[in-house]
Amino acid sequence: MLEAISKMFDSTFPASFINFSFLPKYASYFVDGVLNTLALSIVAVLLAVIPALLLALMRLSKNRFIHGLSGAYIAVFRSTPLMVQLAIIYFGIFYIIQVPRVYIGFIRLDMFIPFVVSLALNSSAYVAEIFRAGILAVDSGQTEAARSLGLSQWQAMKLVVLPQAVKNVLPALANEVVTMVKESSVCSAYGMGELMFAAKNVSGTTLISVGPFVFIALIYFCINFPASKAIEAIERRMRRGDKR
Repeated sequence: MLEAISKMFDSTFPASFINFSFLPKYASYFVDGVLNTLALSIVAVLLAVIPALLLALMRLSKNRFIHGLSGAYIAVFRSTPLMVQLAIIYFGIFYIIQVPRVYIGFIRLDMFIPFVVSLALNSSAYVAEIFRAGILAVDSGQTEAARSLGLSQWQAMKLVVLPQAVKNVLPALANEVVTMVKESSVCSAYGMGELMFAAKNVSGTTLISVGPFVFIALIYFCINFPASKAIEAIERRMRRGDKR
Protein backbone atom coordinates (compact mmCIF):
# COMPACT_ATOMS: atom_id res chain seq x y z
CA MET A 1 0.00 0.00 0.00
CA LEU A 2 2.75 2.45 0.95
CA GLU A 3 4.64 1.54 -2.22
CA ALA A 4 1.58 2.29 -4.34
CA ILE A 5 1.14 5.68 -2.64
CA SER A 6 4.82 6.52 -3.09
CA LYS A 7 4.55 5.84 -6.84
CA MET A 8 1.80 8.46 -7.07
CA PHE A 9 4.42 11.05 -6.11
CA ASP A 10 7.41 9.57 -7.94
CA SER A 11 8.19 12.08 -10.71
CA THR A 12 9.68 9.31 -12.89
CA PHE A 13 6.55 7.13 -12.77
CA PRO A 14 4.10 7.57 -15.75
CA ALA A 15 1.02 7.64 -13.48
CA SER A 16 2.61 10.01 -10.97
CA PHE A 17 0.59 13.05 -9.91
CA ILE A 18 3.71 15.24 -10.08
CA ASN A 19 5.29 14.03 -13.32
CA PHE A 20 5.50 17.31 -15.26
CA SER A 21 8.48 16.37 -17.41
CA PHE A 22 6.37 17.09 -20.52
CA LEU A 23 6.23 20.83 -19.82
CA PRO A 24 9.45 22.06 -21.50
CA LYS A 25 8.43 20.51 -24.83
CA TYR A 26 4.64 20.92 -24.72
CA ALA A 27 4.10 24.16 -22.79
CA SER A 28 2.78 25.89 -25.93
CA TYR A 29 -0.08 23.35 -26.11
CA PHE A 30 -1.30 24.51 -22.72
CA VAL A 31 -0.88 28.20 -23.52
CA ASP A 32 -3.11 27.73 -26.57
CA GLY A 33 -5.47 25.67 -24.42
CA VAL A 34 -5.83 28.46 -21.85
CA LEU A 35 -6.45 31.05 -24.58
CA ASN A 36 -9.07 28.90 -26.31
CA THR A 37 -10.78 28.02 -23.02
CA LEU A 38 -11.05 31.66 -21.95
CA ALA A 39 -12.17 32.80 -25.41
CA LEU A 40 -14.87 30.10 -25.58
CA SER A 41 -16.15 30.86 -22.08
CA ILE A 42 -16.24 34.65 -22.25
CA VAL A 43 -17.61 34.91 -25.80
CA ALA A 44 -20.26 32.22 -25.14
CA VAL A 45 -21.63 34.02 -22.06
CA LEU A 46 -21.58 37.41 -23.82
CA LEU A 47 -23.46 35.93 -26.80
CA ALA A 48 -25.94 34.31 -24.42
CA VAL A 49 -26.96 37.57 -22.72
CA ILE A 50 -29.25 39.04 -25.42
CA PRO A 51 -31.23 35.84 -26.22
CA ALA A 52 -31.38 35.10 -22.48
CA LEU A 53 -32.90 38.52 -21.75
CA LEU A 54 -35.41 38.00 -24.55
CA LEU A 55 -36.28 34.54 -23.20
CA ALA A 56 -36.73 35.95 -19.70
CA LEU A 57 -39.12 38.63 -20.96
CA MET A 58 -41.02 35.99 -22.95
CA ARG A 59 -41.31 33.86 -19.79
CA LEU A 60 -42.89 36.84 -18.01
CA SER A 61 -45.30 37.48 -20.87
CA LYS A 62 -49.03 36.94 -20.29
CA ASN A 63 -49.32 35.55 -23.82
CA ARG A 64 -49.57 31.77 -23.36
CA PHE A 65 -47.91 30.95 -26.71
CA ILE A 66 -44.90 33.23 -26.10
CA HIS A 67 -44.61 32.04 -22.49
CA GLY A 68 -44.80 28.38 -23.60
CA LEU A 69 -42.28 28.86 -26.43
CA SER A 70 -39.61 30.27 -24.14
CA GLY A 71 -40.40 27.62 -21.53
CA ALA A 72 -39.94 24.88 -24.13
CA TYR A 73 -36.55 26.27 -25.22
CA ILE A 74 -35.32 26.48 -21.63
CA ALA A 75 -36.63 23.01 -20.82
CA VAL A 76 -34.94 21.42 -23.85
CA PHE A 77 -31.51 22.97 -23.26
CA ARG A 78 -31.58 22.42 -19.50
CA SER A 79 -32.81 18.82 -19.74
CA THR A 80 -30.42 17.44 -22.37
CA PRO A 81 -26.64 16.89 -22.04
CA LEU A 82 -24.37 19.62 -23.33
CA MET A 83 -22.30 17.05 -25.21
CA VAL A 84 -25.39 15.89 -27.13
CA GLN A 85 -26.24 19.50 -28.00
CA LEU A 86 -22.67 20.03 -29.24
CA ALA A 87 -22.91 16.96 -31.47
CA ILE A 88 -26.24 18.02 -33.00
CA ILE A 89 -25.08 21.58 -33.68
CA TYR A 90 -21.54 20.71 -34.81
CA PHE A 91 -22.36 17.71 -37.02
CA GLY A 92 -25.82 18.92 -38.05
CA ILE A 93 -26.25 22.66 -38.37
CA PHE A 94 -22.60 23.43 -39.10
CA TYR A 95 -22.36 20.60 -41.61
CA ILE A 96 -24.90 22.55 -43.66
CA ILE A 97 -23.44 25.98 -42.79
CA GLN A 98 -19.80 25.65 -43.76
CA VAL A 99 -17.38 27.84 -41.82
CA PRO A 100 -14.03 28.47 -43.55
CA ARG A 101 -11.00 26.78 -42.01
CA VAL A 102 -9.00 29.90 -41.27
CA TYR A 103 -7.16 31.17 -38.21
CA ILE A 104 -7.67 34.55 -36.56
CA GLY A 105 -4.78 34.68 -34.11
CA PHE A 106 -4.98 31.49 -32.06
CA ILE A 107 -8.64 30.88 -32.98
CA ARG A 108 -9.52 28.37 -35.70
CA LEU A 109 -12.89 29.59 -36.97
CA ASP A 110 -14.37 26.31 -38.24
CA MET A 111 -13.95 24.86 -34.74
CA PHE A 112 -14.51 27.95 -32.62
CA ILE A 113 -17.77 29.24 -34.12
CA PRO A 114 -19.81 25.99 -33.86
CA PHE A 115 -18.68 25.38 -30.30
CA VAL A 116 -19.14 28.94 -29.08
CA VAL A 117 -22.64 28.98 -30.61
CA SER A 118 -23.46 25.67 -28.91
CA LEU A 119 -22.20 26.90 -25.55
CA ALA A 120 -24.05 30.22 -25.95
CA LEU A 121 -27.36 28.49 -26.77
CA ASN A 122 -26.94 26.23 -23.75
CA SER A 123 -25.90 29.10 -21.46
CA SER A 124 -28.80 31.30 -22.60
CA ALA A 125 -31.27 28.81 -21.08
CA TYR A 126 -29.61 29.22 -17.67
CA VAL A 127 -28.97 32.94 -17.96
CA ALA A 128 -32.63 33.46 -18.91
CA GLU A 129 -33.68 32.09 -15.54
CA ILE A 130 -31.09 34.34 -13.86
CA PHE A 131 -32.59 37.37 -15.62
CA ARG A 132 -36.14 36.29 -14.79
CA ALA A 133 -35.26 35.96 -11.11
CA GLY A 134 -33.54 39.36 -11.20
CA ILE A 135 -36.60 41.02 -12.76
CA LEU A 136 -38.97 39.39 -10.27
CA ALA A 137 -36.71 40.55 -7.42
CA VAL A 138 -37.41 44.21 -8.29
CA ASP A 139 -40.25 45.48 -6.11
CA SER A 140 -43.54 45.64 -8.01
CA GLY A 141 -44.04 49.11 -6.57
CA GLN A 142 -41.31 50.33 -8.93
CA THR A 143 -43.44 49.37 -11.94
CA GLU A 144 -46.57 50.85 -10.41
CA ALA A 145 -44.76 54.13 -9.70
CA ALA A 146 -43.43 54.26 -13.27
CA ARG A 147 -46.91 53.59 -14.70
CA SER A 148 -48.39 56.31 -12.50
CA LEU A 149 -45.93 58.76 -14.06
CA GLY A 150 -47.34 57.97 -17.49
CA LEU A 151 -44.82 55.40 -18.72
CA SER A 152 -46.06 52.45 -20.76
CA GLN A 153 -45.49 48.89 -19.55
CA TRP A 154 -42.51 48.52 -21.92
CA GLN A 155 -41.05 51.90 -20.94
CA ALA A 156 -41.36 50.99 -17.26
CA MET A 157 -39.59 47.70 -17.92
CA LYS A 158 -36.82 49.28 -20.02
CA LEU A 159 -36.15 52.40 -17.96
CA VAL A 160 -36.96 51.34 -14.40
CA VAL A 161 -37.06 47.57 -13.89
CA LEU A 162 -34.30 46.28 -16.20
CA PRO A 163 -31.50 48.58 -14.91
CA GLN A 164 -32.19 47.37 -11.37
CA ALA A 165 -32.51 43.75 -12.50
CA VAL A 166 -29.17 43.88 -14.32
CA LYS A 167 -27.50 45.11 -11.15
CA ASN A 168 -29.08 42.21 -9.25
CA VAL A 169 -27.85 39.57 -11.71
CA LEU A 170 -24.30 40.78 -12.39
CA PRO A 171 -22.70 38.46 -9.78
CA ALA A 172 -24.70 35.49 -11.12
CA LEU A 173 -23.58 36.31 -14.68
CA ALA A 174 -19.97 36.39 -13.52
CA ASN A 175 -20.51 32.99 -11.90
CA GLU A 176 -21.85 31.71 -15.21
CA VAL A 177 -18.51 32.62 -16.84
CA VAL A 178 -16.71 30.59 -14.16
CA THR A 179 -19.06 27.66 -14.78
CA MET A 180 -18.53 27.95 -18.53
CA VAL A 181 -14.74 27.79 -18.11
CA LYS A 182 -15.23 24.30 -16.67
CA GLU A 183 -18.01 23.21 -19.05
CA SER A 184 -16.01 24.19 -22.13
CA SER A 185 -13.87 21.10 -21.50
CA VAL A 186 -16.52 18.94 -23.21
CA CYS A 187 -15.53 20.56 -26.52
CA SER A 188 -12.33 18.51 -26.40
CA ALA A 189 -14.40 15.44 -27.35
CA TYR A 190 -14.86 16.96 -30.82
CA GLY A 191 -11.32 18.24 -31.33
CA MET A 192 -11.46 21.80 -29.97
CA GLY A 193 -7.97 22.76 -28.81
CA GLU A 194 -8.80 23.88 -25.28
CA LEU A 195 -7.18 22.73 -22.04
CA MET A 196 -8.69 19.25 -21.85
CA PHE A 197 -7.76 18.56 -25.48
CA ALA A 198 -4.18 19.68 -24.81
CA ALA A 199 -3.92 17.37 -21.79
CA LYS A 200 -5.28 14.37 -23.71
CA ASN A 201 -2.90 14.97 -26.60
CA VAL A 202 0.14 15.36 -24.37
CA SER A 203 -0.84 12.32 -22.30
CA GLY A 204 -1.26 10.18 -25.43
CA THR A 205 2.00 11.39 -26.96
CA THR A 206 4.23 11.13 -23.89
CA LEU A 207 2.47 8.17 -22.18
CA ILE A 208 2.42 10.23 -18.97
CA SER A 209 -1.08 9.28 -17.92
CA VAL A 210 -1.88 11.58 -14.97
CA GLY A 211 0.53 14.54 -14.91
CA PRO A 212 -1.05 16.52 -17.80
CA PHE A 213 -4.50 16.27 -16.20
CA VAL A 214 -3.21 17.31 -12.78
CA PHE A 215 -1.51 20.25 -14.49
CA ILE A 216 -4.71 21.46 -16.19
CA ALA A 217 -6.60 20.94 -12.93
CA LEU A 218 -4.16 23.41 -11.37
CA ILE A 219 -4.71 25.82 -14.27
CA TYR A 220 -8.50 25.61 -13.92
CA PHE A 221 -8.12 26.23 -10.18
CA CYS A 222 -5.84 29.24 -10.77
CA ILE A 223 -8.45 30.72 -13.13
CA ASN A 224 -11.65 29.93 -11.25
CA PHE A 225 -10.71 30.30 -7.59
CA PRO A 226 -9.46 33.93 -7.83
CA ALA A 227 -12.41 34.75 -10.11
CA SER A 228 -14.85 33.29 -7.55
CA LYS A 229 -13.25 35.29 -4.75
CA ALA A 230 -13.40 38.47 -6.85
CA ILE A 231 -17.11 37.85 -7.51
CA GLU A 232 -17.73 37.38 -3.76
CA ALA A 233 -15.95 40.68 -3.07
CA ILE A 234 -18.10 42.46 -5.69
CA GLU A 235 -21.27 40.97 -4.15
CA ARG A 236 -20.27 42.19 -0.68
CA ARG A 237 -19.54 45.66 -2.06
CA MET A 238 -22.89 45.77 -3.86
CA ARG A 239 -24.73 44.70 -0.68
CA ARG A 240 -23.01 47.51 1.27
CA GLY A 241 -24.08 49.95 -1.44
CA ASP A 242 -27.69 48.75 -1.19
CA LYS A 243 -27.69 49.25 2.61
CA ARG A 244 -26.55 52.85 2.18
